[in-house]
This record gives sequence, structure tokens and C-alpha cells, in this order.
Amino acid sequence: MQWVSIIASFLGLASALVAAAAMAANPPEAGIYSCTDAQGRRLTADRPIAACVDREQRLLGPSGVERARLGPTLTEAEREAQAAQRRQQLQAEQRAKDEIRRQRALAYRYPDQAAHDAERAAAIAQIDDVSALAHRRVDDLRTERRKLDAEMEFYAKEPARAPATLRRQLTQSDEALAEQQRYLAAQEQEKRRLNQRFDAELAQLRQLWASPP
Repeated sequence: MQWVSIIASFLGLASALVAAAAMAANPPEAGIYSCTDAQGRRLTADRPIAACVDREQRLLGPSGVERARLGPTLTEAEREAQAAQRRQQLQAEQRAKDEIRRQRALAYRYPDQAAHDAERAAAIAQIDDVSALAHRRVDDLRTERRKLDAEMEFYAKEPARAPATLRRQLTQSDEALAEQQRYLAAQEQEKRRLNQRFDAELAQLRQLWASPP
């Protein structure tokens, strides 16, 4: 228990020194300082109370009316944690403001569902146009492939005797068809993605139209 008492005394002295240094750097405001220390004692003084650096202190005027409250003196780690928390709060507030601006821009861009439906249709039409070109290319490639297959029938029993040019054309035909199929699959995937985006926007827009931000 004697060691506990010594350690407690040391910590109290260290806190007092920290408080004294803080007061030297920032002269205290005139008035009556009041607090309840860790032992439950109610203390008053004409300057910040060193025994209460770890808790809130009240600053009273001459008439006894409370003028302000002083927060506990923070350690460097506590100040860093407080600053980090403040940064997180500011970032959250900024995200909220950005979201409000985004919602306003969305509602301005699409004042009603007709405007939103029109843009969806235009975006899908662009994909359909390029997909139609790809489909025509596939038809052309298949027509060319049928001609190559007809030539290859002469070598059906001995494919190895087919000319190298013909074999190369068959390989190129397979690769071109595969490439067009991949492209068409990608366009279908893009169409699904666009529809999902417009569906999500429409759900949000219905809320915004009902209650504008």
C-alpha cells in the first residue's frame, strides 16, 4: 500500500506540473475556479486547479454565476485521438454535404420519370446499335466460314494435306468469331449494368420527387 501511495503522489505531482506548464503558456482567465477532485473534495481557487486537471472545472464570476466550463487537460495521445475524431467528423459532414449536392443534381437532371426513361432508352439504344454491327459481322464471318468448310471438304479424309493458307484461314475465322462473341457478351453485360444503374437511380428519384432535398 505504501508503494501505491508513493505512485499516486508521483502521478499527482506530474499532473500538477503539466497543469502549471499549461497555465504558464496560457494565463488563466480571472474568476473563481471550482471542481470536485478524485477524492470527492470540492475545491475552489482563483486559477485553474491542478488537482482537477483530469476533470471538468467551472469558472465562476464574482457573483457566483457560471461563466464557462474548462475541459480536462489532455495528454498528447488524447489530443491526437481527439483531433483524429474531429477529422473523422468533418469527413462525415463533408460526405453528407456531397451526397446532398449529388441528390440535388440528380433531381435537377431528371425532373420527372419521362426524362429519366428517355435517357435510359438512349443509353440502351447506343449499345443495341453497336451490338447490331457486331451481329452483322458475325453473319459475315459465318458466311466466309461456310465457304472455307466447303473447300475443306476436299481434304475431309486427309485434313493434313489441306493447304497451309486454308488451315490458317480456318484458324483466323475461329478466332474472329470468338472475338465477336466475347464482344457481344460484353455488350449484354454493359446493358445489364446500365439497367441496374437506372433502376437504382429511379428508386432514389422517386423519393426525391416526393420529398426534394
